[in-house]
Amino acid sequence: MEAGFTAGFLATMVILAGLSIYMGIKHRGSAENSRTCKAAVVSGTIIGTLVGGSSTIGTAQLAYHFGMSAWWFTLGGGIGCLLMGVFFVSPLRRQGCDTLTGMISARYGQNAGSLAAVLSSAGTYINLMAQLLSATSILSLFMPGADPAAELIAAALLMILYALSGGIDGIGSVGILKTVLLYVASIGAGMYALYMFGGISNIVNDPVLDKGAYFSLFARGISTDLGAGASLILGIVSTQTYAQACLAGRTDRAARCGALVSAVLVPPIGIGGILVGLYMRVNFPDIPDAKYAFTYFITQYLPPALGGIITAALLIAVIGTGSGLALGVATTIRRDLLDKKTALSRHVQKLFSIRRIIILLLLSAALISAGEAGGIILDFSFMSMALRGAVLFVPLMCVLFIKKPVSSRYMLAAIIAGPAVVFAGNFFIESFDPLFAGVGVSAIMAAIGLCKK
Repeated sequence: MEAGFTAGFLATMVILAGLSIYMGIKHRGSAENSRTCKAAVVSGTIIGTLVGGSSTIGTAQLAYHFGMSAWWFTLGGGIGCLLMGVFFVSPLRRQGCDTLTGMISARYGQNAGSLAAVLSSAGTYINLMAQLLSATSILSLFMPGADPAAELIAAALLMILYALSGGIDGIGSVGILKTVLLYVASIGAGMYALYMFGGISNIVNDPVLDKGAYFSLFARGISTDLGAGASLILGIVSTQTYAQACLAGRTDRAARCGALVSAVLVPPIGIGGILVGLYMRVNFPDIPDAKYAFTYFITQYLPPALGGIITAALLIAVIGTGSGLALGVATTIRRDLLDKKTALSRHVQKLFSIRRIIILLLLSAALISAGEAGGIILDFSFMSMALRGAVLFVPLMCVLFIKKPVSSRYMLAAIIAGPAVVFAGNFFIESFDPLFAGVGVSAIMAAIGLCKK
């Protein structure tokens, strides 16, 4: 690597690492939620967790194959943040509970809450694999010839250090700076790709890019791409990490503003990744693995110092997303599965603190990803969001907006039926996205339970 690239990379990493250490000292021991964050920190937490490998590296990878339909991750994420800010912030904060599954437990019993915790955590765990795979496309620059398993373990260790540096407050504060850098990285790279193309008209008229495929939001099929957008919308509302960011707000207004700012800032980031993916498709149609499209573009075309800064921003983006998701899962596991008043669980509580759970989650995800789990990064991300939405969306809607009680037995059935239909639908349903069927069946079970009560 050129000296300018190394200098830009190291300078950016030192600044972000210094801020992380400072926030770790300032918020020592605050790995869990506290209602002290300003709107900027709430927004930084949401963007810092949502916008990672999937929104940048994964978007460029999918755009390399399908063009504009890769926008659904950040577009759906922005819509989900908008709905969170407008409709969900105040009802969530009124519950007086730090976890979504804890809210379900309080209304429908411990069995329903524990099952929801297990299933929703499994969905989020899948996204950890997506972030780890994204990180390897960057770490490969610094670990040439390394075994993929070694790259994955290195990525997991970086995420662990980041997650333990300051809890939800630390991740949010670093997320503010990371958001600025991400705009430099994604939007800047995208604009440079546009410049290299010679303008939008040249992109549209390029003979390599079929207009019916690469410039349609539904290039993979209306059902597939609408399902992808819906999975993001439902997943944002149903994910502990994003709810935790809103719960951390100092006031309802701060939490709402943080979510709405995120809704505005998230979608444009995907456009940069799409432009990079399209440029690489035209000029390098034979890349062995399109997950390297973004990093290839940075190292081949951008000025070295800027390339180093952008590479550092992308690495921090991926690490921040992975660590934020791990923190959300660990909080759910600890609060809703392990915090019980029994002798055994007291022993387990001492053994499995939130920090230790984070370590186990990330290292195990790295080991699993080192097997045959590789693939298109956004496929993991869409699947993860869909499973979370199928598990939690309907029960959460009932908790927040329906005062009349629903039968606990039928709510338990709704929690099981939703993800079961989504999982089975991936094998048997071809005419439309199984997410719609899963959420529909879950809603029917809840409606029956509402009538039975």
